[in-house]
Amino acid sequence: MGGTVTDSYTRTSIVLHWMTAALIVSAFGLGSYMEDLPLSPTKLRLFSYHKWIGVTVFLLAISRLSWRAFHPAPPLPEKMPAWERLAAKSSHFLLYCLMFIIPVSGWLTSSAHGFQTVYFGVLPLPDLVEKNKETAEILDEVHELLNNGLLLLVLGHAGAALKHHFIDKDDVLMRMLRIKKS
Repeated sequence: MGGTVTDSYTRTSIVLHWMTAALIVSAFGLGSYMEDLPLSPTKLRLFSYHKWIGVTVFLLAISRLSWRAFHPAPPLPEKMPAWERLAAKSSHFLLYCLMFIIPVSGWLTSSAHGFQTVYFGVLPLPDLVEKNKETAEILDEVHELLNNGLLLLVLGHAGAALKHHFIDKDDVLMRMLRIKKS
């Protein structure tokens, strides 16, 4: 393959990436499914699962950035145009921002609705705002808008990885699928 990147991510980076990706997809799917369900014990249980996933994504984002501070990403292919480098760096920055902002917006929304977040049903997190219907409605919209933005970024991220693999024929995708040899 031409223009290959010879380095890969560490095993820890790869595991954190794919765990985060799976949880984000799960949270989005669950959130979309439960949104229009009538209020019931099942809906409340699903909301708890959704919140647990959100808190876990937040914690994984902290772990990922902490790991990345000491284990930088492999370099981008030398032949990659400057605009693609900028797009890659910008989209990664936005992905990380949303991995922090979306769980916090969900936590704020839950607090405004008067439903405390209890992580895994064991660890109660403090409410961030007082119960308030108007605030809750605004935060519902913000949370949904942020999630739709994340969905677009994730699709763009996946599309870019596939473009690199099938069109550019470089190793950008493969370095997140295989473990560094040393």
